[in-house]
Amino acid sequence: MIKKKILFDCDNTMGLNGKDVDDGLTLLYLLGRSDIEIIGVTTTFGNSTIDDVYRNSIDMFNDIGINYIPLLKGAKDTSDRQSEASDFLVEMVNKYPNQITLLGTGSLTNLYGAYEKDNNFFEKLEQIVLMGGLTRPLVINNQILDELNFSCDPEATYNVLSSNCKTTVLTGHICLQAFFGKKEYDRLMNSNSIECYKYIKNKSYKWYEFFMNWFNIDGFFNWDIVASMYITNPELFDDNILNIVSSVKDLETGFLKVNNSSNEGYKVNIPTCIKDINLFNEIIFKSWENVKFSK
Repeated sequence: MIKKKILFDCDNTMGLNGKDVDDGLTLLYLLGRSDIEIIGVTTTFGNSTIDDVYRNSIDMFNDIGINYIPLLKGAKDTSDRQSEASDFLVEMVNKYPNQITLLGTGSLTNLYGAYEKDNNFFEKLEQIVLMGGLTRPLVINNQILDELNFSCDPEATYNVLSSNCKTTVLTGHICLQAFFGKKEYDRLMNSNSIECYKYIKNKSYKWYEFFMNWFNIDGFFNWDIVASMYITNPELFDDNILNIVSSVKDLETGFLKVNNSSNEGYKVNIPTCIKDINLFNEIIFKSWENVKFSK
């Protein structure tokens, strides 16, 4: 089997109080896939500071026993995008030209930093898959939720989206279809034999409660896994190529302005539907079952 090479750029805060768990759940999903080779994880800010994200990721790597995977610290903010993470991204695309899928689930600062170091960075990638952006207000139970990825570094986001690299964006809207509710959580809570399930249960319970209290709904949304699922199971989505004309100013709120009749702008794939949510969730659980802990 030829494994798909993945660079995962993320703002993992799984287990931190009041912070989202989706990046960590995505990492576990990728680890359980026999058709995926994670060639490195780079950390960025977004869910929290770069220091929080990096320390938390170190802890998670130690918990699972995956220190054989390179883990690199990214830039702390937009003032200087050069970091060990951006250096590593450049190193990997030169080592594996046109073979790497870059999965980005936080601010895109490290990607822009890699481009600043090597202006041919984007053309050396096979594709970019991102979680972020909005095409309209994101409403959850009558509450509007701000965009929290593309808006962190709008200049970097503009640079990535307009790079001419094959780019797919899974927006907040499609991620609302990936609801992780009581049925799914009970599956975790009632299992004492699968180590990964127990780990997720322990690391995500506080977020589950926090999100329920925040939005008055029984569950949370599995944002970032939607992007990783597009990589592993693209048949669950229909490609939807749109012409985006967002400026840096638009992207300060993560807004993806669509104008298919314009001669300006850049082409981005923005799927709008998960075809089979039951199959989607079953694939996730099966992959989590396959994660091997080696402490």
